[in-house]
Amino acid sequence: MPIPATRGREDPFRLEAFEPAYLALHRDGRLSERAEVARRALESCRLCPRGCGARRLEGETGTCRTGRHAVVSSAFPHSGEEDVLRGRRGSGTVFFSLCNLRCAFCQNADISWLHSGEEMDALDLAAVFLSLQERGCHNLNLVTPSHVVPQVIEAVAAAVPGGLRLPIVFNTGGYDSVETLRLLDGIVDVYMPDFKFWRPETAERYAGAADYPERARQAIREMHRQVGPLRFGPDGLARRGVLLRHLVMPSHVEESAAIFEWVAGEVSPDTWVNVMGQYHPAGKVGEPDGQGGVLFPEINRRPRAWEMEAAHEAARRAGLWRLDGRREARLAAESGGAWKGAGR
Repeated sequence: MPIPATRGREDPFRLEAFEPAYLALHRDGRLSERAEVARRALESCRLCPRGCGARRLEGETGTCRTGRHAVVSSAFPHSGEEDVLRGRRGSGTVFFSLCNLRCAFCQNADISWLHSGEEMDALDLAAVFLSLQERGCHNLNLVTPSHVVPQVIEAVAAAVPGGLRLPIVFNTGGYDSVETLRLLDGIVDVYMPDFKFWRPETAERYAGAADYPERARQAIREMHRQVGPLRFGPDGLARRGVLLRHLVMPSHVEESAAIFEWVAGEVSPDTWVNVMGQYHPAGKVGEPDGQGGVLFPEINRRPRAWEMEAAHEAARRAGLWRLDGRREARLAAESGGAWKGAGR
């Protein structure tokens, strides 16, 4: 496991002592109180920026099509996450079904668009969390959890008396409400948001959410306020902080550059960033448009090697220096060395 690069001999991003944040809330008796406050948010749901007002405690559903209980598609030790999360025993990943975004290119459409999986109450979900811990996972990685924050908090509160001690990773698409994120203050250890689009027009076209860029900026600021830049234990694994992901889209490198400039200038140049190159046409992209063409033709391909190189160069030019390196090396290998952006 490579230890993340640092500036200088003393590592300001190393945590010698660590315990998950939620244990302090539990000891003070505030974790169960937080769960009750979060549960009441389901009475007329405003958890995400959609603000649909669905009466979810009564089983009514809104944009995310999720009612009182979270729907879990799968849960397992994931070895495909970033090195700083997966370690040797995997990241304990819980995939929640359904989503508050409608990304045309969704690579997990079978999970995010369909009600596939098992509805779980707080005790069921707590048992899943504890099972992943028993299997040796390094952390609890909650994927697409924005629409089930109350259910997550209830489950954490139920799992702590059973011995839950894993750091919690909040793995989100970035379309989050600041008010909801504040419910997670002192519960989540690592925030892992996407920042997908810079322009409202792009966000509306591809995700049906013109306000996504502004909402993502607000959310990432709040996440950074809570946990700061990413920090690591002596084993090199992430313990607390923000790990930002950005998926490079074909034909949209200028938006990548704008995002990186904002992150470095308005959040922190010490932000850990994964510049991801695994985009491929999925979801509705490339489907017939009924007029002899295809839907979303401008993104109906993988990003070119030069686009990935330009994105990485834009990140460095903006002043970001903590770039996740594993996928950089893989992309260089896949391009036969044509892409020179790998490594620091």
